[in-house]
Amino acid sequence: MRISLPGPMGFGTAPLGNMYRDIPEAEALATVDAAWEQGIRFFDAAPFYGAGLAELRLGEALSKRPREEYVLGTKVGRLILDEVEATEARDLGEKGGLFVHGRPNKIVYDYSESGTYRSIEASLKRLGTDRLDLVWIHDPARDFHGEQWREVFDTAMRGAAKALTRLREEGVIKGWGLGVNRLEPCELAMEQADPDGFLLAGRYSLLDHADALERLMPACAARGLGIVVGGPYNSGLLAGGTHYEYQPAPPEMIERVARIQQVCTAFGIDIKAAALQFCLAHPAVVAVIPGASRPERIAQNQALLATKIDAGFWQALREQGLIAASAPVPGAG
Repeated sequence: MRISLPGPMGFGTAPLGNMYRDIPEAEALATVDAAWEQGIRFFDAAPFYGAGLAELRLGEALSKRPREEYVLGTKVGRLILDEVEATEARDLGEKGGLFVHGRPNKIVYDYSESGTYRSIEASLKRLGTDRLDLVWIHDPARDFHGEQWREVFDTAMRGAAKALTRLREEGVIKGWGLGVNRLEPCELAMEQADPDGFLLAGRYSLLDHADALERLMPACAARGLGIVVGGPYNSGLLAGGTHYEYQPAPPEMIERVARIQQVCTAFGIDIKAAALQFCLAHPAVVAVIPGASRPERIAQNQALLATKIDAGFWQALREQGLIAASAPVPGAG
C-alpha cells in the first residue's frame, strides 16, 4: 500500500474550523489533545476549514508533540488571503454556510503549480511545522465547480499534480492524491497522473457505497492506492444528525438510515460503530477520519471501533438490501 498510516483511526479537523458552530478555542485544542491521548497519530487539515482556522488550532495543539511521532496531511487548491470578507456571503458552491463562523479571510481557488507551492508554504506556517507527509488536491469536482469542473480538474492535473509529484520524488512529501466528495475526479486522476491514494468523503460509507464499491475501490486495490475515508457518518446523518452532504438530509436518506437503525436496534448495535467498522473492512481503506469538535467524542469513537459486531448483523443488512452483497464486512476474513 502506497499510503502507510499509524492506525485505522485518524482525526479530521474540519470541525476545528468552526464548521456549523462557533467552537471555543479551549474546546478545540482540548479535542486535539484528547485525540493524542487516545493514541491517534494521523491528523488531516485544509486551508478551507475556517479559512485557515483549523490549521492554526491544530498547529498550536501539536506544537508540544514530537513531529516524528505523527503523520500530518493538508490540502491545496485554495489560498487564504489577507483580504477579508463577510463570511455569510461566501460563495462555497453547494456547501454554502459550512464555515460562516470561520476566520473572515477571503478564500480563492488556485490549482496552479505556483499556487500549490504558495498554499503549502502558508499551511506550513499556520501549522507551525517544517514538513507535511500527505497533501491532497482539494475539491476539483462538480460539487464545488459545477459544469466547469472538468476545466478546473485539468488545471489541477497540469499544476497541482505536477508540483506534488515533484515534491514526492524529491522526498519532501510522502504522498499525494485528491481530497474529494466525488468519484469521477479520482477515476480521471488515475488515468492522467500517479496519485498515491485518495481522501474520499462520504462515498464509501454504510449509507452510500455501491458506486465506489463497483468503480473506484477495485481499481485502487489493484494499484495499491490507499483510501482514507472521510465523512464516515455522512455529515452526521449516521450519528443522529440531520445533515447529509453538508446540507439538510433528503427524505430518502433519512428513511434509509431509519431502516439501518432498525437492524442495529434488533442486534443491539450502535449505528456509529457499524458505520466506522464497515468503512475499514475494505482492503483498500487505510484509515477513517471522523471529525470531532468535543473531547469526549474521541474516546467514544475509539470505543465504537472496538465494539464486537455479530456476523448476523451484516447478513441482515445484506438481506434487506441495505449494504451491497459484495461489500466486505468486518470479520469476513
